[in-house]
Amino acid sequence: QVQVVESGGGLVRAGGSLRLSCAASGRTSSTYAMGWFRQAPGKEREFVAAISRSGIITDYADSVKGRFTISRDNAKNTVYLQMNNLKPEDTAVYYCAAAYTSTRYLRSEAIYDYWGQGTQVTVSS
Repeated sequence: QVQVVESGGGLVRAGGSLRLSCAASGRTSSTYAMGWFRQAPGKEREFVAAISRSGIITDYADSVKGRFTISRDNAKNTVYLQMNNLKPEDTAVYYCAAAYTSTRYLRSEAIYDYWGQGTQVTVSS
């Protein structure tokens, strides 16, 4: 069993930055690929970014590429999402998830075994 807890959300003005953290406890976090998803009001949850177990492979949604950076510190069992140049359309609840997989395709929600409760990110214009 793995517990996943997000933190770091908040209110920021457009153009600002936030860093989300995702702490994983239980089995060694380096066993899991990690992903970030988000859900805006009235919309379906969507893929944001993901990182492989080793950290070598990363993937980003086109809407955040060049602005967001995903990274991980396996010694701290923590994954980060650095979000720069935030836009009002980035407003959403952000979820972290862990996948016990070696697949390189990390965009599908179906591969993720454990999910956090989410953290709210609000970007004002």
